[in-house]
Amino acid sequence: MKLRADQIEQHLAGGLKSIYLLSGDEPLQLMEVSDAIRKSARAQGYSDRQVLEVEAGFDWYELGATSNNLSLFAELKLIDLRIPSGKPGRDGSAALTSYSDSPPDDTLLLITCGKLDAAQTKSKWYQAIDKAGVTIQIWPVDIGQLPQWIMQRARLHALELSGDAAQLLSERVEGNLLAAAQELEKLKLLYPEQSQIGFDEVDKASGESARYNIFTLVDAALEGDRARVCRIMNGLEGEGVEPVQVAWALDREIRMISTISEAIAQGERPDQAMNQQRVWQKRKPLVQAGLQRHPIKRWRQLQMRMGRVDRMIKSSEPGNRWDELLQLALIISGTRVV
Repeated sequence: MKLRADQIEQHLAGGLKSIYLLSGDEPLQLMEVSDAIRKSARAQGYSDRQVLEVEAGFDWYELGATSNNLSLFAELKLIDLRIPSGKPGRDGSAALTSYSDSPPDDTLLLITCGKLDAAQTKSKWYQAIDKAGVTIQIWPVDIGQLPQWIMQRARLHALELSGDAAQLLSERVEGNLLAAAQELEKLKLLYPEQSQIGFDEVDKASGESARYNIFTLVDAALEGDRARVCRIMNGLEGEGVEPVQVAWALDREIRMISTISEAIAQGERPDQAMNQQRVWQKRKPLVQAGLQRHPIKRWRQLQMRMGRVDRMIKSSEPGNRWDELLQLALIISGTRVV
């Protein structure tokens, strides 16, 4: 039986199956679905839990031995089988197929593994599990759907996020659902008496982290605030932030504005070009300032210069990475750098 991750609560309300296979590389959903199954199992008397981690040299005999090993008190048993690679191998495939053909009545098998490709979902062992139990493939939330996911998630904390607040948070967590969930929990703690959360509250809450000062650096550069660019860059270096993170934020902004600049050069309206690149409303004046400050040729040159920074970070070219990053940010701000 195939289910989606968002169907698990409704499914569990109708009772447990003997086998569950959860696959995917999105950690938050994988964790929450497996937690829901374990919670339901405990409520139904599966108090004896055994964890098996499939690593190099794992003996698949353990699966059968664990399921056949009777508890002293004849408790219902949960076997928590973890296959990080998603590849059980020949012995594992045979063991899982055999187990699925006749699962024990007193045992629930919960399998969690990495993302499976199309060939693996057509394998004999996968099909045997799907026939005997439940298979759930967990997919990352599409970046375009992430703001809506954040708004729905916020309601679990009795928070209502505005559209631009959700958009800001989705940009800053870079598609990381776990980071988004943590930020929403922080917002609830910071504003316990406030249910309506807007752009400014999200900006202030996330801006307190050194990680988010990377985004503040980009905004300061676009604003043309050279002194602030220097302060933030020095702070990031002093706090031990990796240069690759700063480079990523600058590179992303440079590429985005280059794309917008090219679209405008081909006849698109600035607002339309920014909408296509998902620039939220409150950042449009910053991006517009960058577009007016530098022509398309300069943005292309900055893209090429980012390649040099990348080589410095990878130690394939000599130079001071932090100095080069500072110069890039200052050029964006309108500073003439020799």
